[in-house]
Amino acid sequence: MSTSTVVTGLGVAAPNGLGTQDFWTATLNGKSGLGRIRSFTPDSYPARLAGEIDGFDAKEHLPSRLIPQTDRMTRLALVAADWALTDSGVVPDEMPAFDMGVITASSSGGFEFGQNELRKLWNLGSEHVSAYQSFAWFYAVNSGQISIRNGMKGPSGVMVSDQAGGLDAVAQARRQIRKGTNLVVTGSIDASICPWGWVAQLASGRLSTAEDAETAYLPFDRRSGGHVPGEGGAILVTESAESARERGARTYGEVAGYAATFDPRPGSGREPGLRRAMEFALADAGMTAGDVDVVFADAAAIPELDRIEAEAINAVFGRESVPVTAPKTMTGRLYSGAAPLDLATAFLSMKQGVVPPTVNVNADPGHGLDLVGPEPRTMPVRSAMVVARGHAGFNSVMVVRSAES
Repeated sequence: MSTSTVVTGLGVAAPNGLGTQDFWTATLNGKSGLGRIRSFTPDSYPARLAGEIDGFDAKEHLPSRLIPQTDRMTRLALVAADWALTDSGVVPDEMPAFDMGVITASSSGGFEFGQNELRKLWNLGSEHVSAYQSFAWFYAVNSGQISIRNGMKGPSGVMVSDQAGGLDAVAQARRQIRKGTNLVVTGSIDASICPWGWVAQLASGRLSTAEDAETAYLPFDRRSGGHVPGEGGAILVTESAESARERGARTYGEVAGYAATFDPRPGSGREPGLRRAMEFALADAGMTAGDVDVVFADAAAIPELDRIEAEAINAVFGRESVPVTAPKTMTGRLYSGAAPLDLATAFLSMKQGVVPPTVNVNADPGHGLDLVGPEPRTMPVRSAMVVARGHAGFNSVMVVRSAES
């Protein structure tokens, strides 16, 4: 019998709330963190809205020596990891170093660091590391920094599959726990709201160019015209159920099932892979569609992608047969940080017995979804499915269930 993987700690940094409790309160109240970009002047760009984290001062949380060595993304990840470990009751110094690992994800991050390197090259000459070299190794920085800071010498790695990567990282943590590692810090914080990162995101053609934050990101809505990017995500402490029991840890719930698929070549006429990922994740969890209480949608806000997701949900669950929510309408799409934040939200939903809202969206009836509206829905939540899709065809689905299930 496989070792169960449970979540014992959460660390959240989101545009509508810094820290797990602030985020959860803001989310239930329908508070949005979307607005005009503040970190640089966006006037010359066609898209000018983002979900930015307000009030974060790394100097209040990290040693001064780390500040010049890191960028905003890494600082947020380090602090979120500290919060998650504190929440779990884990003191890394008291555990064997090789019993602890770090597996995170990255997608759009690294641009701020690379931009700073380009600035150094321009101003000071070629003795500085090239931006391309910097970007190539940057994917490993968050995982490595968390490992070094906490003395964790077990399995380490970074998953890179755009927005799907956050779930892939948690799934890889689960694999390592099944192989014998007692504890893995996982999830993702992503951030690239800087000029270079913004240009790269605009190249996808999927960013909303709306000027009104309340109508800019509208998944499953007839008015949908792209997403609003954001920064942040969640770091989770995952453990073997046995390890958590031995130290008397509180458990949010279990990572019960996971699957990943890849979409076929465009124009092939073959069905997208999302439905199969949902079915495989349920099979991996030993559950049926009727066992799932809520689906946290990927919510691309691109008409064709919304249609594909709605059709997959309907094929697996039936039309309007399961509540669907997209709280990322309050944070923007956080790339590899989005799905870990949805996982954290799902665990909080199970703990509180409430499904968070989807704000500002007037759901298109043609999609046939029971989309949770602008108010939270109070109901028993024993299990949840989290859906994430990455650019170019990545599909990842994870099923989680409460400790009482």
